[in-house]
Amino acid sequence: MINRTLFLLTLFIISSCGSYNSIDSFYEAHKNDDQVTAVRVPQFMLSMLGNISPEMNSLIGSTRDLRYMQFPSATPERTKFLNTQMNNMTGSSFIEVYRKNDDQKRNVVSIREKRDAVKEILIYNNNTTRGSFLYFNGDFDPVKVRQMAQNEDFQKIGDGLINQFNMKGTPGINPEIEN
Repeated sequence: MINRTLFLLTLFIISSCGSYNSIDSFYEAHKNDDQVTAVRVPQFMLSMLGNISPEMNSLIGSTRDLRYMQFPSATPERTKFLNTQMNNMTGSSFIEVYRKNDDQKRNVVSIREKRDAVKEILIYNNNTTRGSFLYFNGDFDPVKVRQMAQNEDFQKIGDGLINQFNMKGTPGINPEIEN
């Protein structure tokens, strides 16, 4: 009886901690912060985003969830806080395929794999003035992901995504955008 209670309590604590350090929790915790741009792309718009670049088109085909967030990182304390949050989020459940550190500046590409397919891609950038993350969930070719990370193609995708959604007032298009 005591062992069962301890087991259930441990399981509850572990699942609570895991959900705190997830993309969903980070997105929800920061989407209403001052000077934040947050984009969560609805399924019907994913095909439109394939026009950003050939690289983006090759990813869009199997994407189920696509999110982008840009946030201020104007103080050393804020930069350190954001870097720590991202490190905690990707810590043991993601594999880093690319990382470039320059003091507190960060450029990190992390993935989650299942067998021979990449299921999630998280790209985090912080230049100590602005930070951003770009998140994909779907089925992706690991070779293509590594190639895009090495060529820094993911940085171009974030810029293209924001440019695509700057048509916020276009009739018939109602993406979930929070500023």
